[in-house]
Parts: sequence; C-alpha cells; structure tokens
Amino acid sequence: MSDVKITVHSPEAPAAAGPYSHGVISRGTLFCSGQIALDPVSNLLLHAGDVAGQVTQCLDNLNAVAASAGTDLREYGLRTTIYVANLDRDWPIVNEAYGRWFGDATPPARVTFGVAMLPLGASVEIDAYVAVPRSI
Repeated sequence: MSDVKITVHSPEAPAAAGPYSHGVISRGTLFCSGQIALDPVSNLLLHAGDVAGQVTQCLDNLNAVAASAGTDLREYGLRTTIYVANLDRDWPIVNEAYGRWFGDATPPARVTFGVAMLPLGASVEIDAYVAVPRSI
C-alpha cells in the first residue's frame, strides 16, 4: 500500500458512475470526487426539483466518503467546490442549505460555479477536500 495515494470507497455512498474513486488520500488530505444527490442504495437521483434537498444529499454522500476515510466533513472539511446548473435562480437556496448542513461548525473554504448541465439532470454537484486527522 502506498503512503502517497490510498483510494477510498464507501459502501454508504452511491456507486461511482465511471472510472473514478470516491476519494483518494494523499499526505493527510482526502480528495473527494464530486457527488450529486444520488441515493446510496438505488443510485437514483433524489430530490428532483428540490435544490436544498440536493445540496443536503450531496453533503451527506461526501460525509459518507469522509467517514470511510476516518474523517468528518463538518469538522475537518478544508474546501468544497459547488457546481450549480442554474446559479441565477438557485444561489440563495444553495447558500441557505449549505449553511444549515454545517450548522455551528466552521464551514470549509468554498468555490461555486454556474455550469450548463450536470449528470442525470442534477441541479447541484459538490466535491470536497477533507483533512484526515491521522495521516495515513
């Protein structure tokens, strides 16, 4: 096993829809692939038309990946990137749902982009960098 690159797979997150890992740990940081609001069991898109619900599901899926790596997105999140299919309409909804999910925790640094479209008609996709408390 390499101490430079360790792949992470979470049985609690939706299966990867292509040739990529849920996450990769390198030198104490977990780099999570983007998550859309897929149900971890059925791999079907949840919360169609409910942007806040999609944000919450994306973050829940990312946190499942983080948990499989021995860390936690709320406590150790370093940075997220949010991709939004309709930024003009959904920006305030995304902000509110994102803030609610992190609650009293200090949210990670963040970048947000408006994009033309996302897989499976999702409204939101989020990826994350998360510190791993004990470097693997």
